[in-house]
Amino acid sequence: MSTKNAGVYLTPNAVNVNVLFALVVLAAIVQFIFIFFLARGLSRAVRRQPEIPVDPPPVSVLICARNEEHNLRNLLPLILSQHYPHFEVVVVDDRSDDGTYDYLLELSGRDRRVRMVRINTVPEHVNPKKYALTLGIKAASHDWLLLTDADCRPASDKWIASMSRYMTDNTQFVLGCSPYYAKPGLLNRFIRFETLYTAVQYIGFAGNNMPYMGVGRNLAYRKSFFLNNKGFNGLLKLTGGDDDLWVNRHARWHNTRVCTAEACRVLSEPKITWHDFLQQKKRHLMAGKFYRRRDKIMLGTLSVSHLAIWTGGFALMLSGFQSVWVAALLALRTGGFTWLMARAARKLGFTYESLFTPLLDFLYLFYYLTLAPRALVAKRVKWKN
Repeated sequence: MSTKNAGVYLTPNAVNVNVLFALVVLAAIVQFIFIFFLARGLSRAVRRQPEIPVDPPPVSVLICARNEEHNLRNLLPLILSQHYPHFEVVVVDDRSDDGTYDYLLELSGRDRRVRMVRINTVPEHVNPKKYALTLGIKAASHDWLLLTDADCRPASDKWIASMSRYMTDNTQFVLGCSPYYAKPGLLNRFIRFETLYTAVQYIGFAGNNMPYMGVGRNLAYRKSFFLNNKGFNGLLKLTGGDDDLWVNRHARWHNTRVCTAEACRVLSEPKITWHDFLQQKKRHLMAGKFYRRRDKIMLGTLSVSHLAIWTGGFALMLSGFQSVWVAALLALRTGGFTWLMARAARKLGFTYESLFTPLLDFLYLFYYLTLAPRALVAKRVKWKN
């Protein structure tokens, strides 16, 4: 059976490939728009550097830790050696059964800037990470909170000072970035690629006055704003979202700043197995289900167009339909995406090998197709419970 169209008889297969070709072209156009949009946002975010304040605000650095004695012994001396006039370090010991408590007890006795909050039990139906954060926030002496994790390391001794430049009177959130250490192997390269791509998105959107998330490894906000907005109320049962969902719920263009300076960066230890990495990313993707509608539409459009140009493009090339044009679209889009990632790595200080972008971008297709459906239906993912 055939279909008549303007005097030309087309088989159903011919109609299907024409539709698919049109969708691939549309996906490519959407991708080019996003590449330009994100590149512009990154440039704007980098340029927005306020003057050094004459009287910088006091800051409470907040760390939640469970069985992190080794990491804390490496991290806390780096924080305590920060060049900043007024700060404290609040460490929440979340039911540790290693030497964390003894180390913090000894350190707080030697340095009055270190304060410990000890958790022995967690109430039922409350996420342990959010419970620990809430207790740490309530115990903090200062209004400005600067969050990081035990396995992170400030890139310089001016980390607090650099982030504090953005803590202006009208600011409630300061978003920082946190690259992972470069190590050998495909997993590490993919982790650094995925982390950079995530940073491109949330910093690029924020630079375009559309903040939607931050990373808890390097994030600042006001204690008073947290308490006045009832903290994690409505999010306490969810695993994850203590950083991105909290930012998504309350960050707006007029109250959010982005710190991209070299001294603002916090380096983090990457996962060393695919299982641990995928579990971590599953938590992050689960949180995306609860984003604001506008952000879900924007990010969904970006992801769908990303997947469509790869899957649709390869399907058309295998069928032999418009192979030259399809290959040209894939090459142009991949070239533009590689340029965006290389540009972002330079501006944000990520260690990244641009040569591997096409391969990692292709692997991202399978990563997303595998993980996203599982995250959408999952009800609970543990955080060191």
